Amino acid sequence: MKKVIICKKEKQTEGYVASVPLKFPNNELFDVPQNILLKAVEAERLIGKLDGITLTLPAINFFLRMFSYKDATSSSQIEGTQATMADALEMSAEIDDDQTDAKDILFYIKAMEYGIERLKEFPVSLRFFREIHKKLMDGARATHFSDPGEFRKSQNWIGGTNITNASFIPVPYKKMDKNLDDLEKFIYDDTSTLPLVAIAYAHAQFETIHPFLDGNGRVGRLLITFLLMKKGILEKPVLFLSSYFRKHKKIYYTKLGGYHDGEVFEWVDFFLDGVIETAEEAIAITDNIRKIRDEDMEKIQVLAKRESDSGVKFLQYLFENPIVTTKSVMRATGFTRAGAQKVIDRFIKLNILKAEQKEINYDIKYTYDRYFRAFMN
Repeated sequence: MKKVIICKKEKQTEGYVASVPLKFPNNELFDVPQNILLKAVEAERLIGKLDGITLTLPAINFFLRMFSYKDATSSSQIEGTQATMADALEMSAEIDDDQTDAKDILFYIKAMEYGIERLKEFPVSLRFFREIHKKLMDGARATHFSDPGEFRKSQNWIGGTNITNASFIPVPYKKMDKNLDDLEKFIYDDTSTLPLVAIAYAHAQFETIHPFLDGNGRVGRLLITFLLMKKGILEKPVLFLSSYFRKHKKIYYTKLGGYHDGEVFEWVDFFLDGVIETAEEAIAITDNIRKIRDEDMEKIQVLAKRESDSGVKFLQYLFENPIVTTKSVMRATGFTRAGAQKVIDRFIKLNILKAEQKEINYDIKYTYDRYFRAFMN
């Protein structure tokens, strides 16, 4: 595929060479190869199918939390976080607070939830970027000072132990404003190219500018979700690409690096492959959790009315919190210890909950195992 020059290399007075974006977008970006356009149409068709399926799920909001935890875990793991999705769920439910790495995941979810709500009244803009960054980084674990909510006022770099052996050096901060203004205007433009192609460009251009001292990768991946919703491609946030990027982490970084060097359509092709694979995976997950919900609801509804009513409420709690202990159930439901243990034991007999060997803070851990594993594909 033909190259489209995105950046120019400029030697700085300090001796290093930075990649400074040219005017964005240039007209060559809109001369998209036919095979890429066809792939974008197929990707959007699958997203539409996914959106339609998820909107028919009963009480969809109960399931959205798991999709967001799946993305938050993958996005954080790309940046080196060792915590798992289970660790984050346990920390969120106050089951286990000895999971320092899990804080990265929880802060990501906080930023995501804030952004989704903010989109209802505010555009995706430079101010929006800063607000998301503040939610993501303010108080979170960080390897160095990240200046939450503020664009950088010093030079950063990617790879290497210092700027002299870095693999990529973004635009100097004093020249960054024009590049950010170009990106903001492009995000407002809904007519220049197909929506998914535009989102692929927006993510890669954001990562090229690298406007924050830290957290650029996570903010950039959140941007994909926000733009899918803002452009009306998705009504509910159920398509997240972070698991695809994590699975193909080396290729992901290679393709972003190629974008900087003009291999723009190779990046878009990879991005669209991710949309297609992730949409198909999410459709399969949605079909599976619908089946699990229906089967487990049938098990509960044959119980006596009082047990059935409390069982339905507890099952809805498990859709958002599939890992529990007796104490966490007591906190969430107001049950006594005996009452909480009774409903847990009932769900074990119904083969809904599974007792784990591992104890947490001297309390047995129970997992809604079949449902939890549905998100582990």
